[in-house]
Amino acid sequence: MIKRIAQTAGFTGLLAALLLTLLQSFWVSPLILQAETFEKAEPVAVHEHADGAMAGHTHDAQAWEPEDGWQRVVSTTGGNLVVAVGFALMLAGLYTLRAPTKTSQGLLWGLAGYATFVLAPTLGLPPELPGTAAADLASRQMWWIGTAASTAVGLALIVFSRHWLMKLLGVAILAVPHVIGAPQPEVHSMLAPEALEAQFKIASQLTNVAFWLALGLISAWLFRRKSDGQYHA
Repeated sequence: MIKRIAQTAGFTGLLAALLLTLLQSFWVSPLILQAETFEKAEPVAVHEHADGAMAGHTHDAQAWEPEDGWQRVVSTTGGNLVVAVGFALMLAGLYTLRAPTKTSQGLLWGLAGYATFVLAPTLGLPPELPGTAAADLASRQMWWIGTAASTAVGLALIVFSRHWLMKLLGVAILAVPHVIGAPQPEVHSMLAPEALEAQFKIASQLTNVAFWLALGLISAWLFRRKSDGQYHA
């Protein structure tokens, strides 16, 4: 079983990471590079709020960042691979509890993963371009984790519970983090134009949808294939 989970996660993570990197390279990364031109060209005075406090975005001249080209692609691919394998391990582990009876069910698992780790958190904390003011990092991370956990529990109760009261509880749990609200900066500001930000949000959502659907479909296919092979053996 452990071998089946590891093989499923490894191959799934690799393929899904390559797909995500490809989509990001052609759609998301160009928007980020365009936004960085506004950030680097910004005069220092623009960073200040009306009350004299510094904005949520800062520069560090000593901080290392990958150069445009192969360094950025390799860095992005490595990060995507780690994340993709981690999520694939999670899906493969869940399949041991509730195995998909057909490969197409992987799409539903993928949609659930997208709703849990992308859609729900971005309702309060949408993806941001460089040069966008943001709230305290620790507060945002805590809200993100709480939202993902609440969404996972809420969806599980809605989908798998038989009693309507448990399903209603699932709906309530889904709503809790959004009623509390995500942490926001004292002053909302961004350096990039609003049209560029809108394009970035759409591109981020669609690339993540494709990533999660691929993750669910490939993992379900590989898991069932490994199961069938062991069964016939």
